[in-house]
Amino acid sequence: MLKDTFFTFTTPETDGSLLKTTITLNPTHDIFKGHFPGRPVVPGVCMMQMIKEILENHLGKKLQLVKADNIKFLSFIDPDQHGQVGLEVKVNMVDGQIKTDAQLLNEETVFLKFKGVFKWA
Repeated sequence: MLKDTFFTFTTPETDGSLLKTTITLNPTHDIFKGHFPGRPVVPGVCMMQMIKEILENHLGKKLQLVKADNIKFLSFIDPDQHGQVGLEVKVNMVDGQIKTDAQLLNEETVFLKFKGVFKWA
């Protein structure tokens, strides 16, 4: 789990199927010592994990990624320049699965676009 050590987030706001929150990164986390020394960048796998953990927190249950239809890493997240990023995720429950369409962003910059399916773990 990365929540509370690598990142924290505000209480999510919902509008129908859309969930929004602000993520605050911990720029002193050990991950950044190796990824990359002198030029910290949030690893793509950590971006995915943040989405999963925020969804788990919101839904109150553990999730497992079943399918990643489309993952696009569009920009680097440097925790020193972008200490906070927004998460917007559309959540639809279909046949016992959680279909998602998410993006991590900061103002005009989109860092990640993700479409995927989770199931209850």
